[in-house]
This record gives sequence, C-alpha cells and structure tokens, in this order.
Amino acid sequence: MRGMSRSDMYDAPGLFAEPDDLKPLAERMRPRTLDEIVGQQRVLAPGKALRRALEAGRVHSMILWGPPGCGKTTLALLVARYADADFRAISAVLSGLPEVRKALAEAEANFAQGRRTVLFVDEVHRFNKAQQDAFLPHIERGVIIFVGATTENPSFELNSALLSRCRVHVLEAVTPDDVVVALRRALEDNERGLGTLQLDVSDDSLRLIAQAADGDVRRGLTLLEIASELAEDHRIDEATLTQVLADRTRRFDKGGEQFYDQISALHKSVRSSDPDAAVYWLTRMLDGGVDPLYLARRMTRMAVEDVGLAEPRAWRMALDAWDTYERLGSPEGELGLAQLAIWLAIAPKSNAAYMAYNQARAVVRETGTLEVPMHLRNAPTKLMKGLGYGKGYQYDHDAEGGIALDQQCLPDALEGMTFYEPVERGLELKLREKLLSLREARQQARKK
Repeated sequence: MRGMSRSDMYDAPGLFAEPDDLKPLAERMRPRTLDEIVGQQRVLAPGKALRRALEAGRVHSMILWGPPGCGKTTLALLVARYADADFRAISAVLSGLPEVRKALAEAEANFAQGRRTVLFVDEVHRFNKAQQDAFLPHIERGVIIFVGATTENPSFELNSALLSRCRVHVLEAVTPDDVVVALRRALEDNERGLGTLQLDVSDDSLRLIAQAADGDVRRGLTLLEIASELAEDHRIDEATLTQVLADRTRRFDKGGEQFYDQISALHKSVRSSDPDAAVYWLTRMLDGGVDPLYLARRMTRMAVEDVGLAEPRAWRMALDAWDTYERLGSPEGELGLAQLAIWLAIAPKSNAAYMAYNQARAVVRETGTLEVPMHLRNAPTKLMKGLGYGKGYQYDHDAEGGIALDQQCLPDALEGMTFYEPVERGLELKLREKLLSLREARQQARKK
C-alpha cells in the first residue's frame, strides 16, 4: 500500500517517507486494523454493514462525513488495506485539476494491470463542481474506489452526481471515554507509543486530556505527547497539565454547519423559554469566535419574531444590549448579550405580529393592486375633492369613544378579513381582550 502517513500521503508515494521515530505520536499510533479504531461503533461495530463489507474486501466508493480527528483518514487507509488496493491521496486544499488528472492517470495504469486504487480526497468539499465531476467516469468504470473526506454537510457541499455514486457514512466526534482508551493504548505501547517512558499518569489526568481533545483523537494524542515531553521524573501531574491545556479551544467552524446548527440551537432555546440553554449556546458561539454584533442582530430578530407584542420591551432591550456591546466591547459587552439571551428566554412569547405580517404579505401578492377606499384617500386639491376623494371620512377623534366603528379601512375586496390574532400570553392577553371588544363593536356598528 502507498503513502501510509498523513504527513507524506500527498506527495509521491514513499518519496519523503519519515522514519517512525520522527513521526508524531498521533501518526505512529494510527490504527492498523478496524479493531484498533476507537469510537464509531455505529458504523464499525462487529456485524455492521460497512465493517462486514470491509472485512470481505467488498469495498465501495464512499463519502466520510465527520468532525476533525474522528478517523476519516484512518478509515480510508484501512479501506485500501482490506481491499488489497493501492492507496493514493490528494488534498482538495493543496491540489488542483492537474493533480487530480495525474492521480487518475496513475489509477488508470493500475487498473490496466489488474490492480485497484483507493483514491482518498481529503477536504473534498473544497473542490468545485468541475473538479468533482472529473472523478465520475472513473468511479463508474471501477478504475478507482473513491473515498472523500469532509467536515461539511455533503448535501450542501457536494454535487448530486458525485453523491449518487457514493455512499455517505456519518462519523461522530469521539467520546472522552473512547479518547481515554486511545491514550492508554499509547502509554502502554512499547513499539509505537510511549510505553518505554514508563509514565506515571492518573486516571483523572487522562480524563482531562480526553476532555480537552474535544472529540479529536489526534488532538488528544498530541496533547499527551506534549505532556510527556514536559513531565518531570516521568510523572504527568497537575502542574504539567496546566501548561499543556492552558490555551485549548473548542471545535467550531465559523462558516460551516456547526455555526448554523448552534445559531439554530440558540434561537430555538429562546423560543422554548429555556434561559440555561440560551446562555449556553450564546457562550459556545462567543467562545468559537462568532462576531458578537452578529449575535446581537440575531437576538434582536428573536425579540421581534418570537417575543413580539407579548412583551414589547424586548425590542428595546435588544437594541440596548446591541448598543452596550458597541460601547463596551469585549469582554464586558458580552455580559449585556448574555443578559439579553436570558431575558428573551424568560419573556412571554408571541409570533402573532410575525404571522400577521406574513399573511398580509401573502394576500398582497395574491390580490394585486387593490384600490384605496375613496373615503380614505388624501384630497389636497379641489379637483380631487370634486372626484370624491376623502368624501365620507370620519375623523375618529370626533367620534364617540374616539373610534369611528363603522368606518371601513381595508379595500372592498378584503372587507372583514383579519390578520392579527393576539395570543393569551403577556401583554397580548390585554391586547387580545381589547381587539376582540373592538371587532365585536365594529360588527354591531356595521349591522346598524
């Protein structure tokens, strides 16, 4: 098999292969069999379809979708190993169409000699449509077993023609418990791991490293390797971990699916009146580097769309929090955003105004340019008055109770139609009582 390490897999096979003792721990400990893979039991547990296919050597073209460090590259290597096929890898970040054509030409030469080639394309979502299309005829003819790896949703990032020729396998972030298994294996392995160092590491320390890995096995092994280099007297203690884990960050992609999933979670937590979840997702996004002003704008939308007239102060508070952040900046201004998220979640909710607007907009599209009733038209000239503009208009302040109840304000074709239906929550409960009373009074007045 060609190109086993991630560091040299994008170069000519074996050209710059590194001695094992120069490779990082994460590379040395890369699983060599399916049993060595930690996590991914949903797709690789004994008896699962993908595992059965690999063990039988009946491999298929596939897309591996999952977060960093979950085993996509390792699985691609094992596909080639179990299929007894040559392995060729290219990166969509580093390669263009010439590199793609070169890889396909090598696969064609292999195919002519009766050898199969697993072509692994890392970050495949970064290829454009033309580059993705280049693989299609070779997949169809069986020249290559295509394995694409992506951290982004294939439905959005890959074209339908490529998706139709591949099976999508969803890989998950590895749990801390599974990362601990990988760390222990590295500590005990004398050949590839750190076994010869006889390191003293407590269970709690391993757990801290696993949690800091944030679902990324490669990251966990890298942290362990750094800790082993800093350890005094072969002991990885709290002081060592303080240095190693001081600047750890969480997984986040400001332009990818995680971004959209988390802003959706924030919005829906506010809508579900869960302040704890709302402040959690807000903090997660701030921690991931999202522009706080974007979050201020989105929460202003929540105030208008989901809180609405059940608590009109929400709108003003959202604008004040926005202004507070612009004045204070980070980190003080973020507290204003956190307070807003909590308050919006606790506030009574109503989307009645939002629904009224959407319904009115739909009616406007359907009914076209309906005429304004004559009595509501402005009559600034004598001619317009002579044509009846404004005739019959009732000045509400002069009417009994301050409302001309029998005055029609909608176009004739929409007379009697209602758009706004207040909910029985918050201030809208009182608005509802007032509106129902008004509508009943108008009906009575029109009957007279």
